[in-house]
Amino acid sequence: MKLNEIKLTNPYLNLPDECHDRVKPAPLNEAFIIHANESVAELLDIDKEELKSEAFVSFVNGALQPEGSDTFAMCYAGHQFGFFVERLGDGRAINIGTLNGLHMQLKGAGQTKYSRSGDGRAVLRSSIREYLMSEAMHGLGIETTRALALLGSKHSVFRQEWEKGAIVLRVSPSWVRFGTFEYFAHKKKYKELEALADYAIVESYPHLVDEENKYFYFFAEVVGKTARLMAEWQAVGFNHGVMNTDNMSIAGLTIDYGPYAFLDEYDFNYICNHTDQYGRYSFGSQPNVGEWNLRALMVALAPLVKTEELEKIMGKYSKFYMQHYLLLMSKKFGLDTHSDEDLNLIKHLLGVLQGLSVDYTLFFRTLSRYDGDRKALLKLGLYHTPMNDWLDDYDIRLEKNTSTTQQRHAKMLKTNPKYVLKNYILQEAIDAAEEGDYGLVDDLFTIAHDPYAEHEKFERWAGTTPEEFKNRKLSCSS
Repeated sequence: MKLNEIKLTNPYLNLPDECHDRVKPAPLNEAFIIHANESVAELLDIDKEELKSEAFVSFVNGALQPEGSDTFAMCYAGHQFGFFVERLGDGRAINIGTLNGLHMQLKGAGQTKYSRSGDGRAVLRSSIREYLMSEAMHGLGIETTRALALLGSKHSVFRQEWEKGAIVLRVSPSWVRFGTFEYFAHKKKYKELEALADYAIVESYPHLVDEENKYFYFFAEVVGKTARLMAEWQAVGFNHGVMNTDNMSIAGLTIDYGPYAFLDEYDFNYICNHTDQYGRYSFGSQPNVGEWNLRALMVALAPLVKTEELEKIMGKYSKFYMQHYLLLMSKKFGLDTHSDEDLNLIKHLLGVLQGLSVDYTLFFRTLSRYDGDRKALLKLGLYHTPMNDWLDDYDIRLEKNTSTTQQRHAKMLKTNPKYVLKNYILQEAIDAAEEGDYGLVDDLFTIAHDPYAEHEKFERWAGTTPEEFKNRKLSCSS
């Protein structure tokens, strides 16, 4: 499809007016495409040749609005670090329309009604981080928003210093958040709340449309998807950093990439967001925060469903989470049978990794080739006794496997990534891009798209994080 053939729809605008505010994008000066995602273009049925056109630059910059475009920002509330803020909304994201079931947003395209004191812009560094990480999560098989394009410019934007503005054209099957429901529940606008629930069901859970108790089942689906997402984050070693309820997707997606991080060395208590002084959103806290946020959503849905019914579902969250987590970790361990002792084996290992400060991703990639020779694994930590003790237990556990060593290796190498986009790696690409060199953005996109491949020319990024770059914290504007 050519850009001039696109016909957008805007189903969200069928909701009551208070759900959104119409606003026009404000294009950046001297804009240009840094990178375009051909696989997302295919999802949207946009010809890949169009991605190289001047019209595409105008499209991502918000200057070219296809037929049917009716641009708007979405309204929502949210609990931020546990404190309720009654009105937030898209402060720097403008929705441009829906194509092939994906809702497109321009992040960094100017002020909206919800920008408060902000300028509605995004800078190059944060835009590179979101563009690459959304693709990396997709490459890891974790539900996430995606991005069609990363736009650079010579437009100056002030943060602590002057930086260059950028736009990410990001897409998602849903942009509805827990906080969207909180907004209308807090306002006691129950008709709007019900309309929003009906919309979210059609959008993300259409199999529930004709169910008699559809709002109950809707909540049950959200609980299950959130539990699964939390398990996926924990298993791969991802710390979101700012799990406010306005950053939680009703469709169970990873959204709003800010001060995130993949673990360097394993640290259950790792905090990647320097704003998070008390560790509310630390790596190890994420499953519990997921439950806390679901309870906030439960309160918001109480006008539609009896609280005691919602409580029954909430009571199953921990079970849902642990089922998913055990399944994922069993795959990372290469176990093809299930045992009641597996949780103890997992806990034992995580204690060893924590105590020895072992790189989480590198450990599991190395374990994926373990054949009884312990040298490579023992090299990962300073002391050998704790790792040897765990490997004794692991060897005994592997005796229950039905697959061969070679079969186990093959499955583990497709489960345990060789590469994750750690913050020091991303910073290399950002530093180069700020000097006008976008080659590393291309390289990291290649890795993000297939993190399980060997990518031998990028081998230096598969090892441990250099000591001077470990465990750095970032801001919410990152």
